[in-house]
Amino acid sequence: MSKPYIYITRKLPEEVIAPLFEIADVGMWEKEEDPVPRDILKKEASRATALYTMLTEDIDKELFDLAENLKVVANLAVGYDNIDIDYATKKGVYVCNTPDVLSDTTADLVFALLMATARRVTEGAEYIKQGKWKHWSPLLMVGHDIHHKTIGIVGMGRIGEKVALRATGFEMDILYHNRRRNIEVEEGIGASFTSFDELLSTSDFIVCMAPLTSETENMFDNRAFQLMKSSAIFINAARGGVVNEEALFSALKNKEIAGAGLDVFKDEPISADHPLLAFKNVLALPHIGSATIETRYKMMELVTRNILNVLKGDSPETIVNDELLN
Repeated sequence: MSKPYIYITRKLPEEVIAPLFEIADVGMWEKEEDPVPRDILKKEASRATALYTMLTEDIDKELFDLAENLKVVANLAVGYDNIDIDYATKKGVYVCNTPDVLSDTTADLVFALLMATARRVTEGAEYIKQGKWKHWSPLLMVGHDIHHKTIGIVGMGRIGEKVALRATGFEMDILYHNRRRNIEVEEGIGASFTSFDELLSTSDFIVCMAPLTSETENMFDNRAFQLMKSSAIFINAARGGVVNEEALFSALKNKEIAGAGLDVFKDEPISADHPLLAFKNVLALPHIGSATIETRYKMMELVTRNILNVLKGDSPETIVNDELLN
């Protein structure tokens, strides 16, 4: 009896994928930084029992139809908007992601982005490197306080909760908007549930942690930015597609908001001449929310375990389309 075939769409450290070789034949794209080309992915998927994927791969109907032997798609990310979940379920293919293990790490990055944007940290560092610092001045590089301000979190999931917890250390008032109320964070952290519009108009920092869905796509549009305070700072570490980037550009240009910290963009990677990079009050990062050595290894190990479980006939640890377990 032939072994199952697992295809990994990016070069990964041998130690985290070693257990896969014990039960299967394994193929892997040889590049660490560049995504696997679509034609190669289609060829490999056509004979794969399991796909170990990144968020850069579009796992759509075409791919599922080609992959007749496919049992599981395990995504190295919390988000799974790159996968057609409904069609995977129709085909009986498990879809797995990596929640929980990266929540604290991503929340750390969110707060680092918020703080650096508010206090103009990278702008100040560049100011020195460019030889512009000649004297101390009372209003040199003044930014915005974080402590005792109001933070509004859109999307109170696992990561949103961790962001809220960090906000308590700065004695911030915490507002949140979510599809459903989260009584746990209200009682445990003191967060207050409010409408989207109320959150936008009263928060000093608006943090987007909402997943990308048909309902959330472009939710931060012209109207949303116009509702914000002119002193507000917008932070997005969720998915780029939740923001209308033309609307954000307009809000910054017209000084409708004070600044933005962005870890994600609609189309990634962005180029050095992306319009939003023209603003000094925009801090942009290359989608590194969970990028620590410890967390990325935990994520890779979880993906490996999910694939092993499915191929051994067991339930995966973290499944998106859990209706397949019934």
